[in-house]
Amino acid sequence: MTRPYQKLVLICVHGKSCPQQGALEVCDAFRQQVTQLGIQDQVRVVKSGCLAQCGHGPMVAVEPSGEWFCAVTKEDVELLLKGPILADEPLPRLLYQGQKAGKNVLPRDRWAIVPPQDP
Repeated sequence: MTRPYQKLVLICVHGKSCPQQGALEVCDAFRQQVTQLGIQDQVRVVKSGCLAQCGHGPMVAVEPSGEWFCAVTKEDVELLLKGPILADEPLPRLLYQGQKAGKNVLPRDRWAIVPPQDP
């Protein structure tokens, strides 16, 4: 055994934007789907710290493939699991391509998913 899980799914739940854009709901949806599919021994879902791509989130990074996905909603979770994560099938709509290597932060007025207004 070279590693205990086939896939590691990292979900940014910290930082400036991902928590406001629904990252915790996305993380919960991933964990529920993994349990429903019975693949807890194959796929590990991990809450991560900031991935420094603020405004593009919620951000999801998958290892060992190295693919990153942006603007992920809880409705996208099943598509991601059954496509890129489990079957290595592309999902171009959510595939993230940063403008440059390293940090890529958008101003709030350009966020991919606009958080609900504060009451």
